[in-house]
Amino acid sequence: MSGQELHDRLAPLIGDIRGRLSVDAAMSRLTWFQVGGPADILFQPADRDDLAAFLAVLPEDVPIMVIGVGSNLLVRDGGIRGVVIRLSAKGFGFVERVGEKQILAGAAVPDKKLAAFALEEGIGGFEFYHGIPGAIGGALRMNAGANGTETTQRVVEVHGVDRSGKIHTLSHSNMGYTYRHSAAPDDMIFTSALFEGEIVDRGKIEAAMAEVQSHRETVQPIREKTGGSTFKNPPGTSAWREVDAAGMRGHLVGGAQMSPMHCNFMINTGEATAYDLELLGETVRKKVLANSGVRLDWEIKRIGEFEPGKEVESGVN
Repeated sequence: MSGQELHDRLAPLIGDIRGRLSVDAAMSRLTWFQVGGPADILFQPADRDDLAAFLAVLPEDVPIMVIGVGSNLLVRDGGIRGVVIRLSAKGFGFVERVGEKQILAGAAVPDKKLAAFALEEGIGGFEFYHGIPGAIGGALRMNAGANGTETTQRVVEVHGVDRSGKIHTLSHSNMGYTYRHSAAPDDMIFTSALFEGEIVDRGKIEAAMAEVQSHRETVQPIREKTGGSTFKNPPGTSAWREVDAAGMRGHLVGGAQMSPMHCNFMINTGEATAYDLELLGETVRKKVLANSGVRLDWEIKRIGEFEPGKEVESGVN
């Protein structure tokens, strides 16, 4: 079924939906790698209630995929079948103080913006978000962290909508956080969350954020087309150390390269395809396993379909 055919099928069901639907949406414009095929349908809901209403009428056989700002995402060249849901800043970009040291933030709020808001309010504990190139929805799903702090240490409760359109509130324990993972239901679309920090002198918060920024600019290729950390850190070691030890720093596959600056970052040098990037990642995984016996797991989320004849097999069995 083409994107237009899917749109025609859905049109009679979504007459009251206020959000924006786009047919054959170019995903390469929505991800930091700037690669990938189109999505059949891209839906950007107006707000939480609009999202819930859309999901309530969406046929169960239509697959959905949720994306954020696209910073930690690799869309394959064959594109995405079904509906991609992207929460926009207009409906999900709110952030406000609640009580003495809590912050309510929408899922589309950039991590860096939450850190800046916390600084303005004199609430500490959010400095680590200053260095994470994503949005709150993704941080909640993958327990994003940096500089010794993780999302789990700040979350009080999470709000979301399930596949049937029902609205839920999940407690911290419901989220089941572990390293770069949450146990929340896969069909739950996070819409906002309540966080809690500490009352801290603004000067100390500013200094901590400056340290985070300095570290990023010194060791990470932040001005390249990249997706952040490619692999999760294995127990007892660092992903970059294993990549480096396997001789894969700077390694090229087509237009994709393991950054010479930080070899746990893949970069699109300008002409890479999603195939190049994923093949590079799997090549690195195979080399690291052969070199040290360490199995690297992807931190970047890979979605969509391969182009026929350009499938990438796992480099680690």
